[in-house]
Amino acid sequence: MLSLEEAQSRAQDLVNAARKAGADAADAIYACNASTNVSVRLGALEDVERSEGEEIGLRVFIGQRSASISASDMNPATLDTLVERCIAMAREAPEDPYAGLAPEDRLLKRRPPSLDLTDEEEPEPAALRERALMAEDAARGVPGITNSEGGGASSGRSQVALATSHGFAGAYAGTSHSTWASVLAGSGSDMQRDHASHSARHLRDLDHADAVGARAGQRAVARLNPVKVGSGVMPVIFDPRIGSSLIGHLVSGIVGPAIARRSSFLLDQLGKAIFDSSITIIDDPLRPRGLRSRPFDGEGLPVERRALIEDGVLTGWLLDSASARQLGLEPTGHASRGGSGAPGASITNVHMEAGTTSPGDLRYDVKRGIYVTELIGMGVNPVTGDYSRGASGFLIENGAVMNAVSEITIAGNLKDMFRNMTPASDLYFRYAMNVPTLRIDGMTVAGG
Repeated sequence: MLSLEEAQSRAQDLVNAARKAGADAADAIYACNASTNVSVRLGALEDVERSEGEEIGLRVFIGQRSASISASDMNPATLDTLVERCIAMAREAPEDPYAGLAPEDRLLKRRPPSLDLTDEEEPEPAALRERALMAEDAARGVPGITNSEGGGASSGRSQVALATSHGFAGAYAGTSHSTWASVLAGSGSDMQRDHASHSARHLRDLDHADAVGARAGQRAVARLNPVKVGSGVMPVIFDPRIGSSLIGHLVSGIVGPAIARRSSFLLDQLGKAIFDSSITIIDDPLRPRGLRSRPFDGEGLPVERRALIEDGVLTGWLLDSASARQLGLEPTGHASRGGSGAPGASITNVHMEAGTTSPGDLRYDVKRGIYVTELIGMGVNPVTGDYSRGASGFLIENGAVMNAVSEITIAGNLKDMFRNMTPASDLYFRYAMNVPTLRIDGMTVAGG
């Protein structure tokens, strides 16, 4: 793995070589990921894996023609060949009036913000093994657990460097630590499985392995003896660990490329109230130690905290430079990219602000409904917003969470679901995308 300084220098050298070879403009991005993973099962070591990979990508422009290419070999001779091939590809590419680097006057000029994304502590494999065993032991110790799919622990580091021919150069790194466990309860055809995990930038922010394992075991046991549910229209309440998927569908509907292609169910909703006025959804790339925090976007633009939904109203699209040009707008600092291909658009750390009602009060008046803890399949149409997914969880009767349920389907349309959504007050920041418990009235439930 190159140091940050070496990575930035390598990206800048590649851009300079492209310009010297005839490119009108160019950018280069370097990315490296290294991780150590240890997994155990039934108290015995199952696997120790160390992976490390790096990639550098070059994008060049000749007039309105562009091409991109990437390589994992950092040898200077290989990179010289990379430049030649990319230039040749660009000369043969079709013209694209929207392609180009980000506007020069919008580039990040100041020192990138410090977000505390790196941890100096790097656990040895023996420490990872101990944490994995501790998580699995805690899960297997829950009464009712009969088997295990294993436990695991990992640590890793990633680095990104970006350079452009019109004046941007920057690099940043981030570390990660995680613990997980997955176990089974019951036996035969009545067996149920569930899991728990936690990830953090810094080891000291990670949940204790005992707590992670106990959650996995308790979740699996709670799913035993599921009951049948009659079909009907009823309230559905989403557990925070899966409710974030609903915000993921919102994000997919407001990214610039989808809007430019006119392939989004939210195409005509800009500036309109699509949620209740109590709902605000924030994208915050500058959260210290955030799992998706970054000091600049994939094109070298500054990033900032912004409301995607404010008091229920859709405030704007998520735009990279190309989609912004196509729509006649300005880029928003949401460009993302890998080693090859043009940038796209994506979010960073997203959360829905908490409501004022406790989870218990949120379901207090529910005569009959479903508390969903797992979603299955991907039955969502991003163009129409039609939503239909397999689910499991628990029956709600007269405000109380009762028996487990499984093999059900929940359905609706995302526009209606957003309008009928109510957040509880239990927001916790555990993931890259965080929501409180969510209630949606009027969903169609088909029993198994």
